Amino acid sequence: MRETTRPPILLPLLAIAAGVALLLINFLILENVNFSDLLKYWPVLLISVGVLIAVRGDLAFTAQGQTFGITRGNVESAQLEASAGELDVHIRALRREGRLIAGQFTARSRPLLGVRGTHARLTMQRGQTWLLSMADWEIGLAKDLPWSLLLSSFLGEIDADLRGVTLERAHFGTSFGDVLLVAPEMCAQGIQARSSFGNIMLTVPEGVQAVIRVNMGPLARLRVNEARFLLLEEGVYATLGAGNVDAPVRVSLGTTFGTVRLN
Repeated sequence: MRETTRPPILLPLLAIAAGVALLLINFLILENVNFSDLLKYWPVLLISVGVLIAVRGDLAFTAQGQTFGITRGNVESAQLEASAGELDVHIRALRREGRLIAGQFTARSRPLLGVRGTHARLTMQRGQTWLLSMADWEIGLAKDLPWSLLLSSFLGEIDADLRGVTLERAHFGTSFGDVLLVAPEMCAQGIQARSSFGNIMLTVPEGVQAVIRVNMGPLARLRVNEARFLLLEEGVYATLGAGNVDAPVRVSLGTTFGTVRLN
């Protein structure tokens, strides 16, 4: 079963109807109608607002974030796809068990959940919310099931602390925003982070072994903590103990005009 949604059409339809009525009045097609007659129908606006609240759950005319939480149920694996636009995204592992995902969302960008068997697919879209709703997305992920993450933003920053998260794969992409990434203990299929104009900073916690491939544009810059990383070949770095483990975390980083930092 997959859950789908569509943007609200009630208010746009009201605006279109009002505009058509005003045009007809201006062009004298409706000669006997005046504004005082239209004002008698103002209770329709209240009815429309009530219908909107009943259908959508809130009006969403706010710049404040709203909290959410989804229980895990029988889900054994999950995928999160998020397009944040100009909003910042913060990702962490959940401390509390029993929930699949929880945190804060911008009005009307609440994660949409679709479940097929024991696999859950969640989507969050900036385009589904009001332009004036500018609250950051705070996302907490369940630690005890494998995640696939696909996150993108335009101006917003992606801040992903993946410590404690069971990660299958992850892809982060921005146009102008920065990517701040803390590597997880394990990742089966690797992590990719790309930014055209933003900076990328990768932090590898103590005890985590990683191999990092860096793809740089001609105007990009690279800053490496040489006390922690060894150059294996051109554009490839590894933590000092990566050769002693069978499956180090593999990370691919790339920027065209920004700076890549390995900490």
